[in-house]
Amino acid sequence: MKMRRMDRLVSDRARIGRIIADSAVCRVAVKDEEGLYIVPLSFGYVHEGDSLTLYFHSAKEGRKIRAVGSGCEAAFEMDSMSRVTEGPIPCNYSCLYSSITGTGRASMVEDIEEKKLALSLITEHTAGRRFEFSDAQADSVAIIKLNADTFSAKEKAQ
Repeated sequence: MKMRRMDRLVSDRARIGRIIADSAVCRVAVKDEEGLYIVPLSFGYVHEGDSLTLYFHSAKEGRKIRAVGSGCEAAFEMDSMSRVTEGPIPCNYSCLYSSITGTGRASMVEDIEEKKLALSLITEHTAGRRFEFSDAQADSVAIIKLNADTFSAKEKAQ
């Protein structure tokens, strides 16, 4: 789908990386037998060139784990808003923001080494520090991996 406001498209890979790094939460949407389901999650990521892989930790049971199961289509969104801009009338108010939206395939990570890596990436992104995790620690949580098939970045900077 073509972006309506092409003047806000961000195509610079370094800027896209900064938008991802500045986003504290990633919202992930999946569909299950009850319908659509969206949840905000802490995340870690690997962004190399045009490739984006997102990792999320979770309890081992619950609706999102059942929805992801052995794999499902998913949509995601992350953003940061810097401030509200005023206008002479309420309809001229706006906000300055950066966002990324995309779709991909979500699946459960079973490999213990990849789970440990994912947990390290999540703590690096959320706490600013990369930790090492034991096999037992990694085994105590579920890790969801979302390989982005498509994603685009958008920004209103002024």
